[in-house]
Amino acid sequence: MAIEMELTHQSGLRSVGYLGFSWTSLFFGGLPAVFRGDWLGFLVFFGIAAATAGIAVPVLWLLWPFYYNRWHARRLVERGYEITGAIDLEAARRRVLG
Repeated sequence: MAIEMELTHQSGLRSVGYLGFSWTSLFFGGLPAVFRGDWLGFLVFFGIAAATAGIAVPVLWLLWPFYYNRWHARRLVERGYEITGAIDLEAARRRVLG
């Protein structure tokens, strides 16, 4: 189960990020990226699927849920978002930033 954390940008925008296994990605593939407004994540998932003519889809479908939440949260932090709300704030920062 993923840990939810709130991220806040300097401009006041807020977003929700998750750490841990992405169950929604396991069941829906790259579509949760669309629901989060993460078009790069969506394009990466379906770009890999299209580039391999669908051969890599089963492997991608099983690996993507393990990495997607952390990747998405890290990219939000790289765009200037700060982790403002999490159960364990320091642990969340360490996991997102490496």
